Amino acid sequence: MSLRNWHFALAFSDFRVYNVCMSLFRKTLCALLASVSFSILSCASSNVVEEAEKFSFRDACGGEHEFFLDESASYHAYDCSKFSREGEEKLLYNDEDFIVRHGIDISRHEGKINWKKVKNSGYDFVILRVGYRGYQTGKLKVDENFHANVKGAIKAGFDVGVYVYSQAITEEEALEEADLVLNEIRGYKITLPVVYDPESVGWDSARTDGVPPSVFNKTTVIFCEKMKEAGYEPMIYANHYWEAFVLDMGLLRDYKFWYADYENSPQLPYDFEFWQYTATMSVSGIKKKCDADIWIRRRENSADSGL
Repeated sequence: MSLRNWHFALAFSDFRVYNVCMSLFRKTLCALLASVSFSILSCASSNVVEEAEKFSFRDACGGEHEFFLDESASYHAYDCSKFSREGEEKLLYNDEDFIVRHGIDISRHEGKINWKKVKNSGYDFVILRVGYRGYQTGKLKVDENFHANVKGAIKAGFDVGVYVYSQAITEEEALEEADLVLNEIRGYKITLPVVYDPESVGWDSARTDGVPPSVFNKTTVIFCEKMKEAGYEPMIYANHYWEAFVLDMGLLRDYKFWYADYENSPQLPYDFEFWQYTATMSVSGIKKKCDADIWIRRRENSADSGL
């Protein structure tokens, strides 16, 4: 999911500033900020929050944000003290109750990839962009490198998931995005979830400007339910800002989440199974720096999905 921006503020002036910062961060500041660790929150130790609680987090540009937790949401049970990362190495989670696997997410922006070299670097899953919608034109396209990437990744022995970069502003467009995904992945062995990635744009005017959160929540549910009907496991991609201010985490609690946060431990207590923890990982076999992820699952579920 490289070259993306994540955002949505309650006031649209703040919304635009945040997005511009995120765009700059993704392109030029990630390496600088990666060395700075902010201890904003303590991790939740249970899956239940008894009453609404105010939380704060820091975005990639250093901005502080406060919000009230959704007490009807699902909460993770990870121990934040067990997360660790040295420099630009892989993020680790040292807990004998969980199994951790390392992966990357890829689109056409990373260019041609030597999947064998990536596999030999210690990565064993990948989430590939299958398609995207233009943020101004609204035109839906297949990622130009998707078929080459999925064939190469499967041949190299990776577990493969896919995502669609959504700019849907109607229920019909969400269904159109779902249909594109299902058409393009037909015939491939997709062993990981199919991800819905709804985003807004910060560096330019976009068709999603001014779209209320209620619309994003509707399109998210429609896409996920379509994947379930087709026999795939749906998952939602979101960073801390979207989880705090856009997505209805109670409404969406039954879906898996792919969380994005570039701190060394998760700032929000909402549940997630996949975590995108950097956008600047150097990986053998890939000429450009890319996003890196971890997949965390309890050991009693280790028989699922190839674990």
